[in-house]
Amino acid sequence: MSERLVEVVRGPLVESQHRGDIAVVDRAGRLLWSVGDPHRVTYARSSAKPLQALPLVESGAADAFGMSDEEIALCCASHSGEEIHTERVLALLRRIDIDPKHLRCGAHAPYHAASYERLLRGGASPEAVHNNCSGKHAGMLAMAKFLGADLDTYLEPDHPVQRRILTAVSEVTGVAEEDIVLGTDGCGVPVFGLPVDAMARAYAQFTDPDPAEMGEPRARAMRRIARAMVSHPHLVAGTERFCTGLMSAGGGALLGKAGAEGVYCAGVMGAGIGLCVKVEDGDARAAYPSVVETLAQAGLVSPDVLAKLEGFRRPQLHNHAGTWVGEIRPVFRLHQHA
Repeated sequence: MSERLVEVVRGPLVESQHRGDIAVVDRAGRLLWSVGDPHRVTYARSSAKPLQALPLVESGAADAFGMSDEEIALCCASHSGEEIHTERVLALLRRIDIDPKHLRCGAHAPYHAASYERLLRGGASPEAVHNNCSGKHAGMLAMAKFLGADLDTYLEPDHPVQRRILTAVSEVTGVAEEDIVLGTDGCGVPVFGLPVDAMARAYAQFTDPDPAEMGEPRARAMRRIARAMVSHPHLVAGTERFCTGLMSAGGGALLGKAGAEGVYCAGVMGAGIGLCVKVEDGDARAAYPSVVETLAQAGLVSPDVLAKLEGFRRPQLHNHAGTWVGEIRPVFRLHQHA
């Protein structure tokens, strides 16, 4: 059963609460700490993006197209649609000679309000490149071109790109392909239903891949993806976003990636430890405090890093006049496993 993770307090009353599940595991998938049901199956959503980028790097496609670490980070991003994101996605597509019209992620307004305002003032409308998943889709198109596969159907489950991604997800999480529940993500590609602890295991492996277990090509690809993300956190999310704040505060020591519906996966670089949070009602406002609180209770980060993340750990609530009215606070205790 899920447990209570976070309370929303206004004045003297608990106004709302959020329940969920947490798993903290090592590289082998051994459960270290948990809350609720660490084996709960849920969709990884965008937390799967580093795994989806794995075949791109491991196959040699990224090197064949001269992709930089910044571009690898964008392939793992749920970006805010700021110019720093969209311009790089378009530059990548131009360099590998793929027309942006091949992006099949759909269009939505940039998450970054100032960027959206500039777009509208310029008389333009949101396009697929503004979609937070456009970097991931650009990477998939690059992989399709490298394989000589069809560019128009790259998001179909039986496409060579998606088949390679499913195999990589299975191998890194330890879940057999036939046991992975497939759905369709918001951007149209397959999304993976996995146990919470299996998602945490994937991130544990990204933080400290062992070539003896997975082979040097896979380990090298995982190291590169993790390095790209922690070195360029603004490209993974954007201004005032939690992923960017977490990895920036960690100074290269923390890897993190949000997924929709209250999913968050993170890892401690070099430690071979990963975690996954799933908020039962899907509200991200409970996921971010839960991630920071998990890192704190498990002793996985220094007091200096925690101080930088305090605004995410206990967000303070103010009304429209700027008056403090309450806070969002984690209330769970991790259960340690032998």
